[in-house]
Amino acid sequence: MLKYIIKRILYAILILLGVSLLLYILVRMMPVSFVEAKIVAMNQGGAQIPEETIQAMYAMYGLGDNSFGGILSGYFSWLGALARFDLGTSWLQQNSVLDEIVNHMGVSFIIAFIAIIFEYLIAIPLGVTAATHQYSVRDYTVTVLVMIGISLPSFFFGRVMQNLFAMRLGWFPPAGLTDASQNFSGAALIGDYLSHIFLPLVVMVLLSVGGTMRYMRTNMLEVLTSDYIRTARAKGLPESKVIYKHAFRNTMIPIVTMLAGVLPSLFSGAMITEQVFDLPGIGNVALKAMQAADIPFIMGYNMFLAFLSVIGVLLSDLMYAIVDPRVKLY
Repeated sequence: MLKYIIKRILYAILILLGVSLLLYILVRMMPVSFVEAKIVAMNQGGAQIPEETIQAMYAMYGLGDNSFGGILSGYFSWLGALARFDLGTSWLQQNSVLDEIVNHMGVSFIIAFIAIIFEYLIAIPLGVTAATHQYSVRDYTVTVLVMIGISLPSFFFGRVMQNLFAMRLGWFPPAGLTDASQNFSGAALIGDYLSHIFLPLVVMVLLSVGGTMRYMRTNMLEVLTSDYIRTARAKGLPESKVIYKHAFRNTMIPIVTMLAGVLPSLFSGAMITEQVFDLPGIGNVALKAMQAADIPFIMGYNMFLAFLSVIGVLLSDLMYAIVDPRVKLY
């Protein structure tokens, strides 16, 4: 087991190096430029920027040479800083990239963690009941409802929920994380937080539960056609015991694969949903950074997610050996 983990960590380092190089090249080739945006903003203010100043600005931000050699030089400079655990300074926020990630990661993590719990609590029972009542009214009803949820764009559904429950009915705050006009503390502050994140949570859960439910339904249908399930039924075991003791436990093996994506999703933030509800999460900050071509933040944010993805895949492989004793890791 230890030998396997060490080998996977070495592979992960190579993967992260490849991802970082490809990501840096793509970021440098973005059609927007942070310096160009600043120059346009200064020109709109009536200032005439000399060419020497413009070139000095490009050089200051390390964007003076856009040739392949210049991009590689910039990459190795960034990689050297990363080796010193320095992710650089965000051009847009004028703050350390690491500090920006840490400061905004908590909001996204809490919302995503709660959303994932409700997603599985809803999706797994729906998937089981749809599979055990295949082609019934229950199965078709559940499938149609989750397909509607999958098909709705997050920005559209978010605006609908915001307009209906916040603007028209006034049941929940329309945006933000707290009510700035109030000075809550204790239980009142927690209630204020919950009222602000309720609508984003509903949007995230309803839009994600469909995919998990269909995955669960497909796995359950595959297991229910297995020989050992027919044998269990032939022995006269109660249907509930056949479903929840024999079939359900084996459907968890493919579900473990999804763990690889859960870890980065907890910290990546929901960009569109956070922007719709103006939440100060890491996803909203990352979206603004990408729109402004904030290269240091984009690199730090995406490498953070790449690292979590690699860890998630490793944990998923280790969980296989726990869920299914027949799996051996070498």
